[in-house]
Formats: sequence, structure tokens, C-alpha cells
Amino acid sequence: MIRLAFMRLVAPILLMLFPGVALAQVAPLTLDEVLRSSARSAPQIIEALARVRQAEGRALSADGAFDTVFDVDGRSRVAGYYDGTVVEGRATRPLTNNGGYVYGNYRASRGSFPIYEDQAYTNRLGEAKVGALFALLRDRVVDERRTRRAVAATDIDVARFEGEMAAIGVQRRAVDAYQTWVAAGLRLSAYRDLLSLAERRRSAIARLVQLGARPDILLTENDANLLRRRGLVLRAEQDLAGAANALSLYLRDAEGNPLTVSPDRLPPDASALAGVARAPRLAPAVARYDYRAILTRIDQATARLLLAQNDLSPRLDLRGELGKDLGSVGLGGSTRTPLEAVVGFRFSVPLQNRAAKGRVAEARAEIDALDQRSRFLRDQIAVEVESIVIAADGAERLASVSETERTLADRLAAAERRRFELGTGDFFLVNQREETANDARLRLIDAQARIAATRAELAAATADRAALGLTR
Repeated sequence: MIRLAFMRLVAPILLMLFPGVALAQVAPLTLDEVLRSSARSAPQIIEALARVRQAEGRALSADGAFDTVFDVDGRSRVAGYYDGTVVEGRATRPLTNNGGYVYGNYRASRGSFPIYEDQAYTNRLGEAKVGALFALLRDRVVDERRTRRAVAATDIDVARFEGEMAAIGVQRRAVDAYQTWVAAGLRLSAYRDLLSLAERRRSAIARLVQLGARPDILLTENDANLLRRRGLVLRAEQDLAGAANALSLYLRDAEGNPLTVSPDRLPPDASALAGVARAPRLAPAVARYDYRAILTRIDQATARLLLAQNDLSPRLDLRGELGKDLGSVGLGGSTRTPLEAVVGFRFSVPLQNRAAKGRVAEARAEIDALDQRSRFLRDQIAVEVESIVIAADGAERLASVSETERTLADRLAAAERRRFELGTGDFFLVNQREETANDARLRLIDAQARIAATRAELAAATADRAALGLTR
């Protein structure tokens, strides 16, 4: 009593002083721990995040088409009759809602120029201009720059959707790996219990043979049965080691290195085979990220179709410009001093434009193909989810039957062992009862593992991120 009271007093103190050691020794590995580790460190998920950043880089590059550009051009006559020098700076900014642009220009010149370069003259402080060009037909609603930016922006969405599908696939495989490891541990426990029964029986049979109450052949038969059961245990240990090795792909340390879990961290019972929670309400097909990726691809193809149709339109651009020379009159004379206003237009009509017509046909065909693909995927998702629900319901019913079967088989095996211990039972029959009970136990484990597998499949098929440990 004194020792028990002392241990109850000291144990909490040791747990507070060395929490990491205590947890490492006794805490069983949980599915939540595996899913958190996989979501944090799985290379496939990290790769998908890198592809999202890659798409964001492409989108930033596409935005560069709307950057303000500053140009400077200088020219000086270093030999010849004329000695004119002109320097010109220009800032141009494309419009984000039109295919045109606005610009500002400053130009200053010194010296003399030939008559055919008379426009190079400015007043002493130079000439300032502002102007704009507006597209009225082609490039008014869409143009190549805006289409490229829109497609690049939706590429980010596609990369995210594909990344989500990759993450869901990884988490589903992590669930399968964990459940396989737990089931392998439960099978090993079942085979060890079966072996323990044979080992305890050997001592009793050896005493009976020594007393002459049983023939020697019975001990030999029990030893043969003992060796067979040890072989089953060895095979189960090998399966457990293989399952732990497969689980290390998803269970990783803080640096992302695989961790091989110890058998000491096996859960104590079959409750760990419950798997992920089954969603009370199934999500529609549109919630699936692969379906949303196809819809985004359709949007991209539609943007390319609009661009191709835009190229079939005639071009009508309107431009306007205001200019003013500053300072005192230069060599060009006083005619440059007043404010200048210039209005102009450009009109062109494509005659054949087979390239644009080909792009229109190509984009329409792509939209039709993607529309059919989305239709098939929508139907496929519905069939897949319904099949998984049927399988899950069947697995749950099978588990219920297996539970009843195991209970009855355990009762029969216990009764037969009692008869054998009283000397009225048959050795072969008691072994058969024990193995039948063990087989029923294994079938129950398989049924429970199947329930967990179907729940993971259902969570993946319905994109249930919360069930798969992907909530942020």
C-alpha cells in the first residue's frame, strides 16, 4: 500500500518533468498525428505548393505587359554642315480596360537641322506632349495582353485545384497506410494469442504424458502445431514491419525525413480502425477540385475564343495628342510656341485572316471537348460516390456479422478447451475451435479495416478536406 501511494504521488511529478519521454514511451500513434505530419511534410504536397507559386510567377509576368515603359532616345550630328542635337524621353502606359495606351513625351533640341528634319526643332526649354490611343473595334473589349493576363490568373486556380487533388490523394494514401499498419498489429496480436494458447497447453500435455495419462504422440502433435503457429507469428511480424516501412512515407519529422514507427506505438485495440469521420451530407460533384479545374479550363478556352474572334474584327483606333513648346523661341521660329492639338485615326480591315479563323475553330473544338470531359467526370463522380457508399454500407453490415461470428467462435473455443482440460475433449477438435475463433477474429479485423478504407475513399471522392486533415 505504501509503495502504491508513493507511485501515485511520484508519477505526476515525473510526467511534468519529462513529458516528452513519457509520451514517447506510452502514447500510441493516432491517425490525426499521421495526417498532420503528411499535410505538413509530404513531398507531393510541397511540390504542389511550388507549382502554385510557379503559376503566380507567370501571372506576375503577364501583368508586366501593363507596366509603364520609359524610353530615352538621343541623336547628335557630329560631322557635316548641320550640328543639331536632339534628346527625347517618352513614358508609355498601356490601358487595362482598352487595347490602347496613354503616353507623355518630352523633347529638347539644340543646333540646326536640315529642312527635312524641321520637326526636330523645339523652343529653348523643349517640348512637352501628352497623348492617348483608344481602340474602338478590335482590341476594345479583349486583346492579347488582357487575355494572357486572364489566362495566367486562372492558371493559379488550376494549380491550386490540382494541388488540392494531390493533397487529398496523399492524405487518402496516408490513411490507408496507417490503417494497414494498425490492422497488421492487430493480426500479430491475434496470432500471438493463438501461439500463447498452444504454449500453455504444451506444459499441461507434457505433465500428462509424463504421468502416463496421455500418449507421447499427443505431445509431438502439439509441438508440430506450435511450430506452425510460430510461423504465423513470424509472418505477421514481417507484415507489420512492411506496413511500418510504408507508413514512413507519410509520417515524417520536423525536417521532413521519414520516420519508421515502433511497434510499441501500436494502438491497444481496434478502435483505431474507426478511420476518418463519415460526412453526414455528401458534397455535390462541383465541390471536387478536378471538376472545378476542368471548368476553369473551359473559361480559359472561352477567353482564347474571344481573342480569336477579336482578331477577325476590323481595326479602328482613335488617337489624340496635346503639345506645347516651352521657353523662349528657338532656331525653329515662333511657329512652335502655340499649343498644339492633334486628332487622328487608323482603320484597317482583314480580308482573309485565315490564322484568326483557324484559332476560332480550334478554341471552339477545345471548348466542346472540355464540356464533354466535364460531363463525363460529373457522371463518373456520382457513380464513384454511390459505389463507395454501397461498399461502406456492405462493410459495416459485414463487420456486424463478423463480430457476432467471433463471439460465438470464442465461446465454442473456450468450451472445447475446458473439455480438453477435464480430459473429455479431443486435441484436434480443440485446435480446430481455436483456429476457427482466430480466423473469425481476423475476419473482423479485415472488415473493420475495410470500413476505414471506404470512409477514406468517400472522403477523397467528396473532397472532404476536414476529414482528411487538410483544414487550415
